[in-house]
Amino acid sequence: MHISIITCLPKLIESPFNDSILKRAQSKGLVTVDIIDLRNYATGKHKPVDDYAFGGGAGMVLMIEPIDKCIADLKSKKSYDEIIYMSPDGERFSQVMANELSLKQNLILLCGHYKGVDERVREHLITREISLGDYVLSGGELAAAVVADAIIRLIPGVLSDETSALTDSFQDGLVAPPVYTRPAEYNGWRVPEILLSGHQAKIEDWKHEQAFERTKKRRPDLLK
Repeated sequence: MHISIITCLPKLIESPFNDSILKRAQSKGLVTVDIIDLRNYATGKHKPVDDYAFGGGAGMVLMIEPIDKCIADLKSKKSYDEIIYMSPDGERFSQVMANELSLKQNLILLCGHYKGVDERVREHLITREISLGDYVLSGGELAAAVVADAIIRLIPGVLSDETSALTDSFQDGLVAPPVYTRPAEYNGWRVPEILLSGHQAKIEDWKHEQAFERTKKRRPDLLK
Protein backbone atom coordinates (compact mmCIF):
# COMPACT_ATOMS: atom_id res chain seq x y z
CA MET A 1 0.00 0.00 0.00
CA HIS A 2 1.07 3.56 -0.71
CA ILE A 3 -0.33 6.51 1.27
CA SER A 4 0.44 10.09 0.30
CA ILE A 5 -0.44 12.70 2.92
CA ILE A 6 -0.66 16.30 1.69
CA THR A 7 -0.13 18.95 4.37
CA CYS A 8 1.11 22.49 4.76
CA LEU A 9 2.71 21.50 8.09
CA PRO A 10 4.66 18.28 7.45
CA LYS A 11 6.51 18.30 10.79
CA LEU A 12 3.16 18.09 12.57
CA ILE A 13 2.52 14.60 11.20
CA GLU A 14 5.96 13.01 10.84
CA SER A 15 6.42 11.52 14.33
CA PRO A 16 3.55 8.96 14.35
CA PHE A 17 5.17 7.18 11.39
CA ASN A 18 8.65 7.04 12.93
CA ASP A 19 7.95 4.64 15.78
CA SER A 20 6.34 1.35 16.75
CA ILE A 21 3.99 -0.54 14.42
CA LEU A 22 3.83 2.10 11.69
CA LYS A 23 7.62 2.28 11.46
CA ARG A 24 7.92 -1.53 11.31
CA ALA A 25 5.27 -1.72 8.60
CA GLN A 26 7.34 0.62 6.44
CA SER A 27 10.59 -1.20 7.24
CA LYS A 28 9.00 -4.47 6.12
CA GLY A 29 7.99 -2.86 2.83
CA LEU A 30 4.30 -3.45 3.52
CA VAL A 31 3.39 0.21 3.23
CA THR A 32 4.98 3.41 1.96
CA VAL A 33 3.96 6.70 3.56
CA ASP A 34 4.94 9.91 1.80
CA ILE A 35 4.34 13.21 3.58
CA ILE A 36 3.99 15.87 0.90
CA ASP A 37 4.72 19.50 1.73
CA LEU A 38 2.03 21.57 0.00
CA ARG A 39 4.35 24.59 -0.08
CA ASN A 40 6.48 22.82 -2.68
CA TYR A 41 3.64 23.48 -5.11
CA ALA A 42 3.10 27.14 -4.22
CA THR A 43 4.34 30.03 -6.32
CA GLY A 44 5.76 33.38 -5.28
CA LYS A 45 8.63 34.47 -3.10
CA HIS A 46 7.09 33.36 0.19
CA LYS A 47 5.34 30.20 -1.14
CA PRO A 48 1.88 31.11 0.19
CA VAL A 49 -0.69 28.29 0.35
CA ASP A 50 -3.52 30.20 2.04
CA ASP A 51 -5.42 33.45 1.51
CA TYR A 52 -8.37 35.44 2.85
CA ALA A 53 -11.87 34.16 2.10
CA PHE A 54 -13.99 35.94 -0.48
CA GLY A 55 -16.90 37.62 1.26
CA GLY A 56 -14.98 38.19 4.48
CA GLY A 57 -14.93 36.24 7.70
CA ALA A 58 -12.26 35.20 10.17
CA GLY A 59 -9.49 32.78 9.28
CA MET A 60 -7.49 31.85 6.21
CA VAL A 61 -8.38 29.32 3.51
CA LEU A 62 -6.05 26.91 1.71
CA MET A 63 -5.86 27.92 -1.95
CA ILE A 64 -6.95 25.65 -4.79
CA GLU A 65 -3.92 26.17 -7.08
CA PRO A 66 -1.18 24.49 -4.99
CA ILE A 67 -3.55 21.67 -4.02
CA ASP A 68 -4.53 21.06 -7.65
CA LYS A 69 -0.88 21.07 -8.75
CA CYS A 70 0.09 18.68 -5.96
CA ILE A 71 -2.68 16.18 -6.65
CA ALA A 72 -2.04 16.35 -10.40
CA ASP A 73 1.65 15.64 -9.83
CA LEU A 74 0.91 12.65 -7.61
CA LYS A 75 -1.64 11.25 -10.07
CA SER A 76 0.87 11.56 -12.91
CA LYS A 77 3.10 9.04 -11.10
CA LYS A 78 0.52 6.44 -10.04
CA SER A 79 -3.19 5.73 -9.99
CA TYR A 80 -4.95 6.44 -6.70
CA ASP A 81 -8.00 4.52 -5.46
CA GLU A 82 -9.23 7.38 -3.27
CA ILE A 83 -8.36 11.05 -2.76
CA ILE A 84 -9.62 11.71 0.74
CA TYR A 85 -10.15 15.08 2.41
CA MET A 86 -10.08 15.08 6.20
CA SER A 87 -13.07 17.25 7.12
CA PRO A 88 -15.22 17.75 10.27
CA ASP A 89 -18.39 17.35 8.20
CA GLY A 90 -17.25 14.29 6.26
CA GLU A 91 -18.40 10.69 6.56
CA ARG A 92 -17.83 9.38 10.10
CA PHE A 93 -14.77 7.14 10.24
CA SER A 94 -15.40 3.61 11.50
CA GLN A 95 -13.75 0.21 11.75
CA VAL A 96 -15.81 -0.93 8.77
CA MET A 97 -14.36 1.94 6.73
CA ALA A 98 -10.84 1.12 7.95
CA ASN A 99 -11.29 -2.47 6.78
CA GLU A 100 -12.49 -1.28 3.38
CA LEU A 101 -9.63 1.19 2.89
CA SER A 102 -7.02 -1.36 3.98
CA LEU A 103 -7.81 -3.30 0.81
CA LYS A 104 -6.88 -0.35 -1.42
CA GLN A 105 -3.48 0.04 -3.07
CA ASN A 106 -2.93 3.80 -3.22
CA LEU A 107 -4.52 6.57 -1.14
CA ILE A 108 -4.14 10.34 -0.88
CA LEU A 109 -5.07 12.01 2.41
CA LEU A 110 -5.48 15.77 2.10
CA CYS A 111 -5.16 17.70 5.36
CA GLY A 112 -7.11 20.90 5.67
CA HIS A 113 -5.84 23.65 7.93
CA TYR A 114 -6.93 27.09 9.14
CA LYS A 115 -10.56 27.45 7.91
CA GLY A 116 -10.29 24.55 5.49
CA VAL A 117 -9.82 24.41 1.72
CA ASP A 118 -11.30 26.29 -1.21
CA GLU A 119 -14.66 24.63 -1.86
CA ARG A 120 -13.69 23.89 -5.45
CA VAL A 121 -11.17 21.37 -4.12
CA ARG A 122 -14.03 19.46 -2.52
CA GLU A 123 -16.22 19.78 -5.58
CA HIS A 124 -13.73 18.71 -8.23
CA LEU A 125 -10.57 17.12 -6.84
CA ILE A 126 -11.39 14.73 -4.02
CA THR A 127 -13.37 11.47 -4.07
CA ARG A 128 -14.27 11.11 -0.41
CA GLU A 129 -14.47 13.11 2.82
CA ILE A 130 -13.81 11.58 6.23
CA SER A 131 -14.40 12.94 9.74
CA LEU A 132 -13.24 11.53 13.07
CA GLY A 133 -16.21 13.01 14.91
CA ASP A 134 -18.36 16.02 15.60
CA TYR A 135 -15.59 18.35 16.69
CA VAL A 136 -12.99 20.58 15.06
CA LEU A 137 -9.21 20.17 15.17
CA SER A 138 -6.66 22.81 14.25
CA GLY A 139 -6.02 20.88 11.05
CA GLY A 140 -6.44 17.53 9.35
CA GLU A 141 -2.94 16.28 10.18
CA LEU A 142 -3.80 14.47 13.41
CA ALA A 143 -6.94 13.04 11.82
CA ALA A 144 -4.93 11.77 8.84
CA ALA A 145 -2.47 10.08 11.19
CA VAL A 146 -5.34 8.35 13.01
CA VAL A 147 -6.91 7.13 9.77
CA ALA A 148 -3.55 5.91 8.43
CA ASP A 149 -2.80 4.06 11.66
CA ALA A 150 -6.20 2.33 11.66
CA ILE A 151 -5.72 1.26 8.04
CA ILE A 152 -2.08 0.18 8.16
CA ARG A 153 -2.43 -2.11 11.17
CA LEU A 154 -4.99 -4.16 9.21
CA ILE A 155 -2.58 -4.94 6.37
CA PRO A 156 -1.52 -8.60 6.54
CA GLY A 157 1.94 -8.94 8.05
CA VAL A 158 1.95 -5.62 9.87
CA LEU A 159 1.00 -7.09 13.26
CA SER A 160 3.14 -9.97 14.52
CA ASP A 161 -0.06 -11.85 15.40
CA GLU A 162 -2.53 -11.23 12.60
CA THR A 163 -5.44 -12.49 14.72
CA SER A 164 -4.90 -9.50 17.00
CA ALA A 165 -6.63 -7.09 14.61
CA LEU A 166 -9.54 -9.52 14.19
CA THR A 167 -10.31 -9.36 17.92
CA ASP A 168 -10.23 -5.57 18.17
CA SER A 169 -13.24 -3.57 19.27
CA PHE A 170 -15.89 -3.08 16.57
CA GLN A 171 -14.63 -5.86 14.28
CA ASP A 172 -17.63 -8.01 15.21
CA GLY A 173 -19.96 -5.14 16.08
CA LEU A 174 -19.03 -5.30 19.77
CA VAL A 175 -16.46 -3.56 21.93
CA ALA A 176 -13.59 -5.75 23.12
CA PRO A 177 -13.88 -7.75 26.37
CA PRO A 178 -11.66 -6.95 29.38
CA VAL A 179 -8.09 -8.28 29.32
CA TYR A 180 -5.69 -9.18 32.14
CA THR A 181 -2.03 -10.12 32.54
CA ARG A 182 0.34 -11.21 35.32
CA PRO A 183 0.30 -11.25 38.27
CA ALA A 184 -2.92 -13.20 38.73
CA GLU A 185 -3.49 -11.37 42.04
CA TYR A 186 -2.46 -7.84 42.93
CA ASN A 187 -3.53 -5.94 46.07
CA GLY A 188 -6.23 -8.54 46.53
CA TRP A 189 -7.63 -7.95 43.04
CA ARG A 190 -7.83 -11.29 41.24
CA VAL A 191 -8.03 -12.19 37.58
CA PRO A 192 -11.33 -14.02 36.81
CA GLU A 193 -10.82 -17.72 37.48
CA ILE A 194 -12.16 -18.74 34.07
CA LEU A 195 -9.13 -17.13 32.40
CA LEU A 196 -6.80 -19.30 34.48
CA SER A 197 -8.73 -22.52 33.84
CA GLY A 198 -7.07 -23.46 30.54
CA HIS A 199 -10.50 -24.41 29.14
CA GLN A 200 -10.32 -22.48 25.86
CA ALA A 201 -13.91 -23.05 24.73
CA LYS A 202 -15.30 -21.76 28.03
CA ILE A 203 -12.86 -18.85 27.93
CA GLU A 204 -14.06 -17.85 24.46
CA ASP A 205 -17.69 -18.03 25.64
CA TRP A 206 -16.80 -15.84 28.62
CA LYS A 207 -15.07 -13.30 26.38
CA HIS A 208 -18.06 -13.08 24.06
CA GLU A 209 -20.44 -12.67 27.00
CA GLN A 210 -18.26 -9.94 28.49
CA ALA A 211 -18.00 -8.16 25.13
CA PHE A 212 -21.77 -8.23 24.74
CA GLU A 213 -22.44 -6.96 28.26
CA ARG A 214 -19.81 -4.23 27.94
CA THR A 215 -21.27 -3.12 24.60
CA LYS A 216 -24.79 -3.12 26.09
CA LYS A 217 -23.59 -0.90 28.93
CA ARG A 218 -21.17 1.44 27.12
CA ARG A 219 -22.26 1.47 23.47
CA PRO A 220 -25.88 0.25 23.22
CA ASP A 221 -26.13 2.02 19.86
CA LEU A 222 -23.94 -0.72 18.34
CA LEU A 223 -26.48 -3.40 19.21
CA LYS A 224 -29.10 -1.77 17.03
